[in-house]
Amino acid sequence: MRLASAPRPRAHVHRGSVEAVALWFDPALLGEAEARRRVLAAWTPGVGVFSLAGGFLLRLPAPRRMDCGSAPGLPFTLVEGVLCSVPLSASERERLAPTVGSAVLVRAGKAQVHPLGPPQWVDVSAWLDVSGWKVVAVEGLGAPPPPVAELTPVEAPTRASFGLGAAAPEAEAMRARMEGRPVPEGLEVPREPGLWERLRAWWRGETRRPGQATVDAGGAPAPSSWFGRLVSSFLEALAGLSRGSGPATSGGAASGAQRPPSGPGLFSQLTEWLLSSTPLGELLGRRKAEYVRKLFELLDGGNLDEALRYAVPLAKEGGLSEQARVSLGLPGPRESLSITSSQGSAGGSLFGSSTSVYEALRERYRAAFKKLEREGRIEEAAFVLAELLQESEEAVSFLERHGRLELAAEVAEGRQLAPGLVVRQWVLAGDVARAVDLARRTGAFADAVLRLERTHPAEARALRLRWGEVLAEAGDYARAVEVVWPLEDARPLIRTWLERGVESGGVGGARLLARMLAAFPDSFEWVRARALVLLEGEDAEGAPVRQALTEALARAVEGSEPGRVLLRAAVRATLRDRAAGLVSPNPRGIEELVALTKDAVLRTDLPVLPPQPERAGFASGGTPRVEVFGAGEGGPWPLYDVVPLSGGRLLVALGEAGARLITRDGRCVAHFDVPAFSLVLSRHEDRALALAPRGTLKRVSRLDLVRRRAEPWCDLRADAFAPEYDGSLWFLAVEDTVMAVDALAPEPRALWRVSQVGGHVFAVAAGPSELSFVMLKGDLELERWTYALPDSRLRSRQPLPGGPVEQVRHVSLRMDGELAVLAPEGVRWFGPARQELLPQLPETALAGLVLGGAWFAVLRRPPEGGAWIRLHERKSGTLLAQFMFEGEHPVGVRFLNGELLLFDAVGRLARVDPGRGEVRRVVPR
Repeated sequence: MRLASAPRPRAHVHRGSVEAVALWFDPALLGEAEARRRVLAAWTPGVGVFSLAGGFLLRLPAPRRMDCGSAPGLPFTLVEGVLCSVPLSASERERLAPTVGSAVLVRAGKAQVHPLGPPQWVDVSAWLDVSGWKVVAVEGLGAPPPPVAELTPVEAPTRASFGLGAAAPEAEAMRARMEGRPVPEGLEVPREPGLWERLRAWWRGETRRPGQATVDAGGAPAPSSWFGRLVSSFLEALAGLSRGSGPATSGGAASGAQRPPSGPGLFSQLTEWLLSSTPLGELLGRRKAEYVRKLFELLDGGNLDEALRYAVPLAKEGGLSEQARVSLGLPGPRESLSITSSQGSAGGSLFGSSTSVYEALRERYRAAFKKLEREGRIEEAAFVLAELLQESEEAVSFLERHGRLELAAEVAEGRQLAPGLVVRQWVLAGDVARAVDLARRTGAFADAVLRLERTHPAEARALRLRWGEVLAEAGDYARAVEVVWPLEDARPLIRTWLERGVESGGVGGARLLARMLAAFPDSFEWVRARALVLLEGEDAEGAPVRQALTEALARAVEGSEPGRVLLRAAVRATLRDRAAGLVSPNPRGIEELVALTKDAVLRTDLPVLPPQPERAGFASGGTPRVEVFGAGEGGPWPLYDVVPLSGGRLLVALGEAGARLITRDGRCVAHFDVPAFSLVLSRHEDRALALAPRGTLKRVSRLDLVRRRAEPWCDLRADAFAPEYDGSLWFLAVEDTVMAVDALAPEPRALWRVSQVGGHVFAVAAGPSELSFVMLKGDLELERWTYALPDSRLRSRQPLPGGPVEQVRHVSLRMDGELAVLAPEGVRWFGPARQELLPQLPETALAGLVLGGAWFAVLRRPPEGGAWIRLHERKSGTLLAQFMFEGEHPVGVRFLNGELLLFDAVGRLARVDPGRGEVRRVVPR
């Protein structure tokens, strides 16, 4: 504050009606309690309160017309950036020389200039006594929401599907055993001793001989020599192996994993030796020959009903599997003619390595198939193809040729054939909704359309159109246009999609603007008006949008004069942005753009372009840059999450106050009246999901950023979730289950899920081509799973190096699988490649670590208070900059689109561009 050197101003207060921007309340006149009461009564979202001359200055969020005689406080007006409590003449202003952002207050006839900055900020929340309030945990009175529904899997075809009656009791009992179910009462059939039981009995001796004194509980004599006991124990172990079917495969994770083929194990090698080098080989050969002879007699005699009950599946690739080839167990009668839904369901083998027997049996299966087809027994013939010959695709084609379209689709999906084929079959079966769901889950639209175009062009056209509609519903208008463009009669729909895409703005909207001109030349005036608005901007945030429009126009010009007209303006904008250092195209690229315009004047005026200097960024050597955010800074809104959009816009989460779309300078563009504590942004930037905690659940709302609308969607449980999505599928986790939720459906449902992964999932990240999640197993080991998208193929399962983790303080996971875990002993790094160079941090007392591609940020809370966020280079770990937030409020840190965002609950917000080395402070208004 300084005293004015001018005499007393002629006016002491404003009179009449003025456009007030602030009100001053004097405690000396009103009393402290009354002054505070008036401040709180006048407080609205967006105001700021400052300490001024012993009183309180309340800065209004927008000018307001009011009568000076009835105003609750002393009105201030804004003149050339200065707040004034009186109308000042030019000479009085000149002698006072107030700075922009300051305030001039006249008291006792004297004018005084007061600064208005963070030191003068007043936290009015401290005036509110909430000590008498008690936080009570609440829960909804209604029933909890049901679990997320799942796309119902197709059941394997049953006997009834093939027109067969009830199976014999013996077959039902066999089926129950194979499925691991208890045998129903009355169906139990006495079980003959297995091969190993008979072999063990043979070793011990079938009858008691004189002099034998020791008999075991089962009636077989127990060997007395140590060698006999050793061999007996070994045979019992082998018997257990022969009875077992290997580890059980649970649904979900394990069922989706593709195990690599394994070579013959110890049991297989030992069995091979027994068959070839001991008298057992001859015995087993006779028993195999007996079973094979019986099977051949049934097939050659035309008794197909009984033969199919005894038949065993053959491997497709030229023989039987290694495990089946050396199996010592004999199969019983087949329990049913149902086609199983698993590719690896081939039963045990009978034939050792005899290729001739295998080929003979294969020929007889083929003959049986042809006979069944001649007799019109289509379903049973398909069973032979799919189950016995393992020719699943041929079985699907056979069923389709004979009009069994639904059964063909069930076989295709149940046998896990190519996703494109599965989608095609469901389209032909008339279940288009299921076909679309499967295509969205596996990304098989393109393959299915190509398969249909060869034989069913009308169905292919309908599926292509539905494909485009799904993409447009998800906000991917560019791909929707590409997909539907071959359909001539769909051009009106394409035009509508292009207009909606342009409305969404950003880089994608700029590219679609050029596409609109190329696709519909009659839209030149419409395109020109919007293109010039973009190209005439000079802001740094809009530079990527202008560059994208220029590149798109260059591709779309194609000899079009209207396109060249806009390209000329775009080239000039590019030259302007290059000179300002906003973009960095090389000189050759500029010359090529100028040549495309065919503008001789522009070519002549084009100056010699010097090489573009490299972006400075943050200095990687010397003293790192330090930015301090005072406790009095910030805005009126608490910030719980922030995501950047192209063009400099920001979407901010304000908690129960909703969400706001703001400009780069903090001005509100749209307000969404739904609770928002976390934001999940679509990669197309036209929509977002807003999440708010509701006990153990989360209230999820959908935000339409183009039409500026919001709607509550659902309440669901999400222990972890991906921070962005493609507008269609959103990946989240609940306990040990990861799922892809259909974000376009009226109610949440999972199009894909993997269950029982073996631990609690607490981090999920998904991108266009990869999905990664991290789980904590019961033994405190961390494991990372990575899937390839969109077909959801398991790519890798890797434990975190370093052993168990006693406590996980913080986890940061990127969509490519890069992982950083903050544990008490330090940071555990796990890059996409194990041999990648990982940075070393100087200290371990960290509160958080967030990965951001080429950079990462660490959060520290020193004992003296405040929060320090340190920006490091990813490869070397070099410290680039530090940001200090005063106070004890938690600070949010988020990387998105190459930008670092820092925010907290008192409204402080910083946008950091690590590549340019720029820091911009934003105050939402």
